[in-house]
Amino acid sequence: MYKQKKTMLGPKKEKQIKIKLTKESISKAKGIFTFLKPYRFSFALGWLFLLLSSSTMIFFPYLMGELLGISGAKKSSMTDSFSLINLNNVNTVVSLLFILFGIQALFSYFRVVIFTNVTENTLRDIRKTAFERLIYMPMDFFNQNKVGELTSRISSDITQIQETLRTTIAEFFRQIVTVLGSVIFLIFISWKLALIMVATVPVMAIIAVFFGRFIKKLSKNAQDYSAESNSIVEEALTGISNIKSFTNEIFTLNKYQKSIDEIRRLNIKSGMWRGVFVSFIIFCMTGAIVFIVWQGILMTQGQNPEMTSADFFKFMMYTIMMVASVGAIPDMYASIQKSIGATENLMNIISQKSEKETLKGNQKPEIKGNVTFENVHFSYPQRNDIPVLKGITIEAKDNETIALVGSSGAGKSTVSSLLLNYYSISKGAILFDGVDIKDIETEYLRSHLAIVPQEVILFAGTIMDNIAFGKPNAPKEEIIDAAKKANALEFIESFPEGFQTQVGDRGIQLSGGQKQRIAIARAILKNPTILILDEATSALDSESERLVQDALDKLMKGRTSFVIAHRLSTIKKADKILVLNQGQITEQGTHEELIAFKGIYANLVDLQGVEIN
Repeated sequence: MYKQKKTMLGPKKEKQIKIKLTKESISKAKGIFTFLKPYRFSFALGWLFLLLSSSTMIFFPYLMGELLGISGAKKSSMTDSFSLINLNNVNTVVSLLFILFGIQALFSYFRVVIFTNVTENTLRDIRKTAFERLIYMPMDFFNQNKVGELTSRISSDITQIQETLRTTIAEFFRQIVTVLGSVIFLIFISWKLALIMVATVPVMAIIAVFFGRFIKKLSKNAQDYSAESNSIVEEALTGISNIKSFTNEIFTLNKYQKSIDEIRRLNIKSGMWRGVFVSFIIFCMTGAIVFIVWQGILMTQGQNPEMTSADFFKFMMYTIMMVASVGAIPDMYASIQKSIGATENLMNIISQKSEKETLKGNQKPEIKGNVTFENVHFSYPQRNDIPVLKGITIEAKDNETIALVGSSGAGKSTVSSLLLNYYSISKGAILFDGVDIKDIETEYLRSHLAIVPQEVILFAGTIMDNIAFGKPNAPKEEIIDAAKKANALEFIESFPEGFQTQVGDRGIQLSGGQKQRIAIARAILKNPTILILDEATSALDSESERLVQDALDKLMKGRTSFVIAHRLSTIKKADKILVLNQGQITEQGTHEELIAFKGIYANLVDLQGVEIN
């Protein structure tokens, strides 16, 4: 089977593409609002509490200025204009401050709780939808994308979105409100000093946007390389036996080292530019504060001062609060941009067409096991220029056993993939009891098929769980009976925990023969109409092969079976043997007929030393 690895989400090629915040990327990122929609009323209430808590805090510098300036000789002009309460009393101002803190704390509590609930509900829905889309993706999607990168999208990208929805966007809004509110109060207090302060904000805002975009690009590149490094780790741990047997530990480490070195380089570069940006902002802001303090002190001196001490203190408090908010905005803006990139990646997965959308068959005919390939041509989607099957015709009748033999790459496993409707054929037709596969509902079709592959993958869990995978709601008695028919009951009961024995990651705690018999038990439990055996005994020792073959013989009774065989001794009793060579059927017949023909099959039998009779 030909598979071309092309990572849609991976960095190897895309890291060279210039990352821009385009209308298309923003439009894709907006898809997250469809997940927020069910919680829009709670979300709106959270924003109300956010607005109230942010607005309440605006009055803190005002009251602090009054408190610090109470001993002044002249009453504050702001107090004259707005105060409905006598703020010349220290106890009154302190009481108001504590009331303000209490109200602000209450609003903040409700804001945090509501935003957390909305965020977690939204992310739960996104996780479920993203995983659901992945589960129903066509097989070609997984040929193009690495598993490690896909899992990284569901983990690290969602974590990035979680932080933004829960805190960053709220804090960003709060800082904006603080800046705007502070500017308004500064103008009322002293428009002259306010002009000096406000003049620095637009310049820093432009610089913040410029740096934010640049840093976002570096962060996204680092995130892509992080996904690639996760993929390397996952592949290495999955194939750890191959790494050890080929003594390729150093090679794998070097490959991982290159990836993490690139992550380090990008993050250090990002940190350097963040440092330049922060340092620049700090220098400008501290310089502006010194200049404003100098001008403010001059305005409070003389026989007719332009400002009272209380107003000066208020101005400084508002200035400090505004400076702190402005300094926090760029990092938050960059974080929000990073989240937009993460959201775009997730929406790329969610927006992909699933099998349910591409395979639109809706018929549920009675499937008895008659299968026909009519002049089927096929090429894998990623390499349409390389034909894999070149007009093959197969006719399998109910309860017949069809064996497929041939050299590696001849197209045997491709036939099994097409039976399961993993791919659409280029030309011809595949019929199940006279109904075209394109017209049959995919899940209904697959419910009548079962496959026992050469490389059995068991899921982490117990033996019971793995057998029950063939029929999740099966009672325990059926599972035990399936294990017995698969010649698996004896070894299962030899374990101290029996059916509750943990199989380990990918079934690592079981031998190859044991895993094969678990897979056969799973297929027996499913009770399929059509069975596919993909070289199910090729990697087993003689004793395991005997047990597995005996179980397979039981499983094949009363079913249409397609047997992809490497060991020709296992298919001598097949009703029909098809010899595939370079995508074409060059010979077909029974074992005896093909031996008499003295072609490719007879030559293979001779090479393997199989008894002719």
